[in-house]
Amino acid sequence: MARLKSNIGKAVYKNTWNHSSPNNTKSYHVNIDLAYGRHGLRVDLPRNRTTVVAPNYIRGVPSPSDALLAAIRSPIDTKPLRQLALPGMNVAISVCDVTRAQPSRIMVEALLSELSGIVSMANITVLIATGTHRANTRAEQETMLGPEILAAVEVVNHSASDQSSLIDMGLIGNSVPVLLNRRWMDADLRITTGFVEPHFFAGFSGGPKMVAPGLAGLNTILTLHDSVRIGHPAATWGITHGNPVHDDVRAIAASTGVNFSVDVTLNSDQEITSVFAGELFAEHRAACEYIKHQVMQAVDELYDVVVTSNSGYPLDQNLYQSVKGISAAARVVKPGGVIVCATECSDGIPDHGNYANLLASRDSPAELLEMIESSPHTVPDQWQVQIQAKILQRARVLVKADGLTDTQIMAAHFEPIRDVSEGISAGIDQAGPTASVCVLPQGPQTIPYLR
Repeated sequence: MARLKSNIGKAVYKNTWNHSSPNNTKSYHVNIDLAYGRHGLRVDLPRNRTTVVAPNYIRGVPSPSDALLAAIRSPIDTKPLRQLALPGMNVAISVCDVTRAQPSRIMVEALLSELSGIVSMANITVLIATGTHRANTRAEQETMLGPEILAAVEVVNHSASDQSSLIDMGLIGNSVPVLLNRRWMDADLRITTGFVEPHFFAGFSGGPKMVAPGLAGLNTILTLHDSVRIGHPAATWGITHGNPVHDDVRAIAASTGVNFSVDVTLNSDQEITSVFAGELFAEHRAACEYIKHQVMQAVDELYDVVVTSNSGYPLDQNLYQSVKGISAAARVVKPGGVIVCATECSDGIPDHGNYANLLASRDSPAELLEMIESSPHTVPDQWQVQIQAKILQRARVLVKADGLTDTQIMAAHFEPIRDVSEGISAGIDQAGPTASVCVLPQGPQTIPYLR
């Protein structure tokens, strides 16, 4: 997938980059490429007041297939996959849905090549871990997995609301009523695949999240995303242990059983930079520690204006997902400051789900937050609204989204802009001549924090 690369060079993507002007008498500008849709978006920023924060750039591995096979054959804290598989076994493999950048095709190909000759392809099911997201179309599945895999094995969209496809596992963790995909639980060999990056309330993606919420029933997902868990101070980027969301996610995976797990990390070009395979928690812990040092970046101050993206396609397909990029920016914006988010939203709000209805149900972020936190019941998508409402109480959020109308953006309690430079200028005008600007070109692929 082609992406624009910054014309100020890779160094900008390795470190916090800061230019200051001692007398601020001249205006110099620099072009920065934001991850936006499939092709990127070039914006003009004032050089003398801008800090660019991006992940340390790691080159992709020379041969992703070889790296995957090497990790699968020399796994962490468990036997190689070929020793775990037995003839006649039914195998279930969980993969991310179309909103995620997981290189599912090459990961599943590696697993199938290892299982070949031991397990019949007719006994293997790939489960798309949709959580509460919509089912992926056949065309999307072909993009994700390729026609060869679709022809070789059965590919099934998980449905959180189809009770007949779920099995009740009882209460697990902190009184979570757990329902999981029946095809997953009926399998003799259960394999998770994913990619690891910081997550705005679960700490990190991948690993046990590919069981729950990925393959969980609606009641399980709603409990994991209730207002108390989401509102906990440890339910945030980069924290797993002590995070009430991730603590219960791990407990569910541990109690219900995962036999093998594969996670990868990606760079800003969506190339595989490392592979971790083996026992679920051991490999995921190693992957989290690895990526944490690439994407968690310290800054020395809060900023008047923070410009962010939502990591480009596929994550910026809709406004719902774009709360992640806005959340990353909120970590380093001054109270009362301005966040400018560039997110294409080619799939709209989206039309499915409860996000738009919730946003329209109240006139202000404060009213939205009060509604969510005072209700004893959790409804789908309220977690995204809860986080968004808190951010909107801290800062103005200006959104450029070519896939949305101004009316749609305003209905979501954001301010529409047609040009990112327009939003930056508005933020600088609000803060005054000493305004500071921070840019997160890769959005939530970089998580800034105050040193």
